[in-house]
Amino acid sequence: MKRFAELLDRLLLTPSRNAKLTLMADHFRTVPDPDRGLALAALTGNLSFAAVKPALLRALVAERMDPVLFAYSYDYVGDLAETVSLVWPTHGAAGANDDDLSLAFVVDRLRGASRSDAGAVLAGLLDRLAPEARFAVIKLVTGGLRVGVSARLAKQALADYGQADIHDIEEIWHGLEPPYEALFSWLDGRAPRPERGALALFRPVMLANPVQNGDLDRLAPEDYAAEWKWDGIRVQAVCEGGRRRLYSRSGDEISSAFPDLVEAMGFAGALDGELLVGRPAEHVGSFSDLQQRLNRKTVSARMLRDYPVFMRCYDLLLDGEDDLRPLPFALRRERLAGFVGRLDPGRFDLSPLVPFEAWADLGRLRLAPPHPIVEGVMLKRLDAPYVPGRPKGPWFKWKRDPHVVDAVLMYAQRGHGKRSSFYSDYTFGVWKGEELVPVGKAYFGFTDEELRLIDKFVRDNTVERFGPVRAVRAEPQHGLVLEVAFEGLARSTRHKSGVAMRFPRIARLRWDKPPAEADRLETLAAMLDDGRELNRD
Repeated sequence: MKRFAELLDRLLLTPSRNAKLTLMADHFRTVPDPDRGLALAALTGNLSFAAVKPALLRALVAERMDPVLFAYSYDYVGDLAETVSLVWPTHGAAGANDDDLSLAFVVDRLRGASRSDAGAVLAGLLDRLAPEARFAVIKLVTGGLRVGVSARLAKQALADYGQADIHDIEEIWHGLEPPYEALFSWLDGRAPRPERGALALFRPVMLANPVQNGDLDRLAPEDYAAEWKWDGIRVQAVCEGGRRRLYSRSGDEISSAFPDLVEAMGFAGALDGELLVGRPAEHVGSFSDLQQRLNRKTVSARMLRDYPVFMRCYDLLLDGEDDLRPLPFALRRERLAGFVGRLDPGRFDLSPLVPFEAWADLGRLRLAPPHPIVEGVMLKRLDAPYVPGRPKGPWFKWKRDPHVVDAVLMYAQRGHGKRSSFYSDYTFGVWKGEELVPVGKAYFGFTDEELRLIDKFVRDNTVERFGPVRAVRAEPQHGLVLEVAFEGLARSTRHKSGVAMRFPRIARLRWDKPPAEADRLETLAAMLDDGRELNRD
């Protein structure tokens, strides 16, 4: 348990991607089975404990210390797991600071707990461990490590450790179970690669590079096809041997969130495309509409009725038992058109090609797309096979420039993890008459030095406190103006301003600009009225 706790602590404090990869690879190299496999499962989100919930943890703490004191401690520290690990009273228990507990022992105890004894099991483990290991256990049971490691980054570290191709790992991943001993045997050179034991497995996706200055000058327009880039989420629909699975672009299975689409997947093959809300022949909803369906464990009948989903298909990876990925895009496109033509037109349609002769023609079309949720164009080389990853040359994405407004900082909230001591989550607003109304929230786009400057401004200009949130001084002649870039805008009945931003981030700090000169709500309303974004929510 001590080694896993050290790994989490070092990952949390390490900002560099390459350094994180090295830390994980070293852990896989030096920690024996099954602990290294269980660590991998935790990092990829594949460990869960049915009887242990975050509410149970709060109840245990409430039994052991004054709730007001805990609230003050939590506000100061900013992270639930870290707070509990530090304030947990051991009262000199005989087994406290027990460094001999393995991760496997802890996982077995938590998995074997029932709802009736889960509290006693968890408390017993926390009593036996030092603060660092307590922190790791609490992170496990709350289900969110928040150490800056995605599931794919953990798989990349695994590939680096075993000197394997990450795509070879991704293709068999969904057929494996923790603690992944067969996977490690292969990576250690002690056994062959595990077979694809499950049906309808994920195929690693092909990604596009953004168009940079000078790229188009080196490309011949006649070598490429163009498609609209739709503002949904990338999905892969796979049916094999009667098994139906829907995956996100990162390979996470999301079938349970979209039963209406899965029900219509009566084919044998693997489709690549964009998940959108609406009915293809009638209406395509905004990304705000799609968000109503994302990250849901259950979907109500009303949600299925009000926000139906469909898949706009732009590639065919598998047709029956035929793997089409080695074929050029032009041939795959022909097969795709016939394949989609046999499917339910209310759930699947074909992504249309955009005819053009010169890059300048396509550039003009990019700036005036036929639908408000088109965010640009995709360029696909006609002779390119479907290659996992992001190879340079075959696919490009040419997005519209982001929108920019000047907004005023209104509220700041403490961050998590390495940012837990800083106010790093910012709510900003624009003027509506003589008052500011919130229009968005952002927590990235600034440098570490800018974070320190904003944090100092928040502390020096706090006017009210609401737990971990501070309201800051925001007056016409005193406040902090933020230049905010965002990809989309939609009308919203859930926000006081009546609008909601898509992918907002801090582009610049406008220390030179008084809040009175920030943008007004009418500016955002004009964007909607001009049809630059979809006006539904």
